[in-house]
Amino acid sequence: QRRVHGEMQRYIYRLERKDLGLNTAMIPLGSCTMKLNAASELLPITWPEFTGLHPFAPEDQAMGTIKLIEKLEERLCDITGFDKCSMQPNSGAQGEYAGLRTIRAYLSSIGQGHRDICLIPVSAHGTNPASAVMTGLKIVSVACDAAGNVDFEDFKKKAGENAERLCCLMITYPSTHGVFEETVKEICEIMHQNGGQVYMDGANMNAQTGLCRPGDFGPDVCHLNLHKTFAIPHGGGGPGMGPIGVKAHLAPFLPKHPVTDRIGSAQSFGVVSSAPWGSAGILPISYAYIEMMGAEGLKKATQCAILSANYICKRLSTHYKILYTDANGNCAHEFVLDVRPFKKTANVEAEDIAKRLIDYGFHAPTLSFPVSGTLMIEPTESESKFELDRLVEALVCIRREIGEIEDGKVDHFNNILKNAPHTSKMLVGEWTRPYSREQAVFPTAYVRDNKFWPTIGRIDNVFGDRNFCCSTPDWDEHLLH
Repeated sequence: QRRVHGEMQRYIYRLERKDLGLNTAMIPLGSCTMKLNAASELLPITWPEFTGLHPFAPEDQAMGTIKLIEKLEERLCDITGFDKCSMQPNSGAQGEYAGLRTIRAYLSSIGQGHRDICLIPVSAHGTNPASAVMTGLKIVSVACDAAGNVDFEDFKKKAGENAERLCCLMITYPSTHGVFEETVKEICEIMHQNGGQVYMDGANMNAQTGLCRPGDFGPDVCHLNLHKTFAIPHGGGGPGMGPIGVKAHLAPFLPKHPVTDRIGSAQSFGVVSSAPWGSAGILPISYAYIEMMGAEGLKKATQCAILSANYICKRLSTHYKILYTDANGNCAHEFVLDVRPFKKTANVEAEDIAKRLIDYGFHAPTLSFPVSGTLMIEPTESESKFELDRLVEALVCIRREIGEIEDGKVDHFNNILKNAPHTSKMLVGEWTRPYSREQAVFPTAYVRDNKFWPTIGRIDNVFGDRNFCCSTPDWDEHLLH
C-alpha cells in the first residue's frame, strides 16, 4: 500500500485533536507551571547547528553551543544568587539527586561523612524523599502548621535531636501548599548552626524570579526546572532540564564528565547524566526566553503569575474553601481548593470535579496533591484575564451543580458530575440521563462555539490499575506486517 505525506499529517492531526493543549485552553496544573512556550523560543531548536550536534562532538566543533550553555549558566547564577551552576541534570528529580550527592561529597571532604539524616517537611515535593533515599540518607519528617508552613517548633526540635548526624534539609519555597514560608531564613540558619546544609527545591521558582534570589536567604544548593520556570515545553515524560546552582563551598563537588574537562573537578562526586550538559539540544529555548524577557520582563512575569493566582483564589473563596493562605489571606503562585467536604454533603470527590471540568473545555488542575482529595490550581503568567474568568465561571457553575445534589434536587449517584466527561458518541441514540444533552456538553456560551470533545468518558481507574493489559500487537504478528 502506498503511503503519502498527507495521510501522515492527518494521522498526527487526529492525535492532536484527542489532546487538550495550551492551544485549546489553559492547563491549570498546580506545581507544573504550564506556561506559554513561544514559537520564537522554540525556533532555534530546529536549526541543524543545534540539532545535528552529537553530545560527544569534539569541543572545537561545538564552541557555539558551549558558549550558549556557559552564558545560560551565568544568567541562572545571576537570577538565583548562586556562585556556580551545573547543567548536567536532565530533570528536577535528577537535580535533587545531584544536589544531595554534591552535599554528601562536601561533608565527606571535611570529615563529616557520617552525617546521614535528611529533614523533609510534609509539604515538600514527592520526589524529595525518593532522591534522599537514593543517596543513602535517612528521612526524618517535619510537620506543617495549620497555615501550611513548616512547623517551626517541630523543625527546631528535630534539627536539635539529630544535630550530630544532620546532613541536610530539603525544603520547597514557596511551599507546595502555595504559601511563602515566613521563617525560611531562620530555618536555614538553624540548619547551618547544627552542621547541616540546605537543599531548596526550585520547582516553584516561577514565584521568585526577579523578586528574590534563593542564594541570598540561606539555601546552599537549589535545582531549577527549566521546563517549568524557563519555558521549555513539557508533559508526558519530557523533555526536561534540572540544573543545580550551588554556593561557592559546594562548587568543587559538582558533576563532572569523562569526555570533557570543562566541568567538574577532581573532588566531583561523579557523573549524573550520560551527556556532559544533559539535554543540551533544548537549552536554546531557556536561553532565548531569558534574553528576550530581560530582567524587567522576568520580574513582571513573576508578578503576573502571583497576581493571577490570587485573583482566581479571591474570586473562588466565596464558593470553595481555600486550604492554605498567608496571614493576609494571600497565596503564592498557586493554591489548593479543599473540596473534601463535598464527599459527605453530595458524594462528590475531587476527581468528579476534575472530570466535569473537561466538559467545560479545561484540563483538570492537579488532583490529590499535595493533599489527598484536593485540587491545586496554578494559572501562570501566560493567561489573559478572559481565560482566568472562564476558569472561575466553570468552577462556580460546577459548585452550583454540587449545590443541586446537596439540596436533594439531583441523585447522589446518577448526576452530571458522576457521569462526566461526556463524549460526542454519548449524544447519539437514546438519552436516559436525568439532565439534558445541552447541560452535559454545552454548559456555557463559550463552550457552544469552542467545544473540545473528549475521546472517552469515565473509566474505572481502580479496575484499570489492578488489571493491566498490553495493547501492543503480538511480536509474531508485528513481524508479519
